[in-house]
Amino acid sequence: MKRSKRYTANKSKVEVKKYSLDDSIAKAKETANTKYDESIDLSVKLSIDPKKTDQFVRGFSNLPHGTGKTKRILVLAKGEKEQEAKEAGADYTGFNEYIEKLKAGWSDVDIIIATPDVMSDISKLGRILGPKGLMPSPKAGTVTFEIASQVRALKKGKVEFKTDKTGCVHVPVGRASFDAQQLRENILTLVDDLTAAKPATVKGNLIRSITLSSTMGPGIRIDEKGLLDHAQKGGV
Repeated sequence: MKRSKRYTANKSKVEVKKYSLDDSIAKAKETANTKYDESIDLSVKLSIDPKKTDQFVRGFSNLPHGTGKTKRILVLAKGEKEQEAKEAGADYTGFNEYIEKLKAGWSDVDIIIATPDVMSDISKLGRILGPKGLMPSPKAGTVTFEIASQVRALKKGKVEFKTDKTGCVHVPVGRASFDAQQLRENILTLVDDLTAAKPATVKGNLIRSITLSSTMGPGIRIDEKGLLDHAQKGGV
């Protein structure tokens, strides 16, 4: 794949080695030099067999400084739960109106939360919502009667992580405009929560390798042993 001059120049600034957490953050910020505020993302290769369902890793992390992106949330609920969602800060709330809009192809949201009592109707939209990653799920915490707390947590910076078909996890941990300490604290929090989600069937360390990058920047390998040691000591 042909790379731009900007990317090539940024790539030349990154050595083929593993950086400490602080140095990797500095490099990621240095190479995030487009005209917009790039996302800073963490990619983690796990020591799992993605073909084994009992080694699937999924969980949540409440990043102390959020991701820098405001999530657009639709809550599908009725009655007092609809009002609860509005008061908690959901962008869209209701039921029949949005069911029809979703059927028509509307999907201008990042997350859909639903109460359990309406899931029989929403499940009929599986073919529409599933491929878009919008189908509410109890495992993802998006099928719940605790509407207010879930909306507030997601707005504040709660992120979901789950393994893809290659056994990797990809999570945004902030923006290039974040200061180094904010990114550092977000990364350590995420790594701690990811480690805590280790399946019982996985032996040894869960994390095999970690790479940090900006949206348009090159990957920067992090010294995973040093990072894990630091996270286990609770250092931020």
